[in-house]
Amino acid sequence: MKRGKRYLETAKAIDRTVQYDTAEAISLVKKASVAKFDETIEAHIRTGCDGRHADQQIRGAVVLPHGTGKTVRVLVFAKNEKLDEAQAAGADFVGGEELIPKIQNEGWFEFDVVVATPDMMGVVGRLGRVLGPKGLMPNPKAGTVTMDVKKAVEDIKAGKIEYRLDKANIIHVPVGKASFTEEQLADNFQALMDAVIKARPSAVKGAYLKSVTLAPTMGPGVKLNVNKLV
Repeated sequence: MKRGKRYLETAKAIDRTVQYDTAEAISLVKKASVAKFDETIEAHIRTGCDGRHADQQIRGAVVLPHGTGKTVRVLVFAKNEKLDEAQAAGADFVGGEELIPKIQNEGWFEFDVVVATPDMMGVVGRLGRVLGPKGLMPNPKAGTVTMDVKKAVEDIKAGKIEYRLDKANIIHVPVGKASFTEEQLADNFQALMDAVIKARPSAVKGAYLKSVTLAPTMGPGVKLNVNKLV
């Protein structure tokens, strides 16, 4: 893969053979964020899980203390007074069955997170084929299937993110923006790691965290010392 001049220049400051502690890694990642836009800083956590087994799956959510730096658009499926509750909490879109054709037939996806009350999951389930592949299907473990829509919407707006294993058993999540202070990024990263460590499935044998890397959208990754994170 051909890399640009800017990438190669910033990569020189990072020693690929070194596993850095959190503070140093965050400092290097901020310096490596040299794109003309405010890059997202992502954590990539390679686990020792085997996601093919149900008892080694990881899925959950955590509220980042300083948010993600991104405005998140929330769609809530609810009915009656829960619609008003969602709207009052700051949901961007609220509705019920009438939204199904808009999403299914018109390809409307102007939202980032979907929340649903349990009594609406029969309706939302019809969207499984379109929401599922995009990672937008509401899920009780992530707190997006709930009767407490007020808390769900407020948490998401405050910086709640969902984490889950991909097919390669890696968790990819944003921990903030390059414009954040090092302290803000460190707080967010710590909150994420605490949640992921706590979510360790008991069925996992051997090393749970294989590697942890922080990387900006357009820049090189920085490996962290896993032993200092556990």
